[in-house]
Amino acid sequence: MTAYSFAAGPARLPDAVLERARDELFARGADGAAAVERPFTGDAFRATLAHARERLATLLGLPPGYRILFLAGGAMHQFSLVPMNLLGTARCAAYADSGYWSQRAIDEARRYTEVLVAARYIGATPLAAPTAGRWHLPTGCAYCHITPNETVDGLAYPELPHTGAVPLVADATSCFLATPLDVSRFGLIYASAQKNLGIAGLTVLVVRDDLLGRVSPRVPTAFSYRIQAQQDSTYNTPPTAAIHVAALVFDWIAEAGGLAALAAANRRKAEQLYRVIDGSGGVYTAPVVPAHRSVTNIRFHLADTALTERFVAEAEAHGLHHLRGHPRIGGLRASLYNAMPEAGASALAEFMADFARRHG
Repeated sequence: MTAYSFAAGPARLPDAVLERARDELFARGADGAAAVERPFTGDAFRATLAHARERLATLLGLPPGYRILFLAGGAMHQFSLVPMNLLGTARCAAYADSGYWSQRAIDEARRYTEVLVAARYIGATPLAAPTAGRWHLPTGCAYCHITPNETVDGLAYPELPHTGAVPLVADATSCFLATPLDVSRFGLIYASAQKNLGIAGLTVLVVRDDLLGRVSPRVPTAFSYRIQAQQDSTYNTPPTAAIHVAALVFDWIAEAGGLAALAAANRRKAEQLYRVIDGSGGVYTAPVVPAHRSVTNIRFHLADTALTERFVAEAEAHGLHHLRGHPRIGGLRASLYNAMPEAGASALAEFMADFARRHG
């Protein structure tokens, strides 16, 4: 029996990446050091860093005028570092409230500036992301922050908003590299690695050059996007192991056909589960409006909540693990990041259909 982890993060890595990491990162070389032990100032790591950056730029179709940064820490660090780096002389920033993680970002930003809530999600059931279209924002806003995929709430923006001259900033942690992305629509995109990019401890930023001059002089030097850009993400020791693994993941994505191929596979995986949910005769419910459902984090509930523990136990017996919903909302959640094979989604769909037949 093949076992599959549907955890929201740290998430599954591609099998080929695990094999390459074992062979390439943890075996000692002629210098007596494994790849993850070599100095970050040396030629070997600098070559890995350059390869990761170039491969990612190609995958994204990165337009001129943007920098890619590889920084230590997770996305929650950026909840503080975004306002610290992008406010400049502005007195406010705009945020869209689309669920749990955007609310966490809003709470943190309020420590540094006035926050204008530009749009809100529909907080009833069924849930929906904020309406897109053209958002009218004061010209004095430093930026407008969105969370295009909410891992807890299981919803995603069907389209991006238009924010005019106000730079659009996105916490794309759970959807980065899952589908093609028009980077030119954004001033800054950030994503921590443990969903689609590799292992925890690394955050990737894609930032427009003209925003690098806004950093506050009070920002600690190692947290300055401008300084990190000037120093090629090596002002301080970067998370070298996580960058090595990210480079392997970027290679795997390219070899899998790029972002368009992954997006098609991700849709097929999600459709299998939503088809079972919607066809279960009410055994399962999905609380998100169909057009706003995430294809990455499939949130669902059993109408008879007393069956939840039985579902989890039986799923684990079938090799289907980490399906509990976020503690804040309960229920069930299956996370289908890039590395989840279609066979894993099929195995879960088959189990769910059988469970519904037995308990419907």
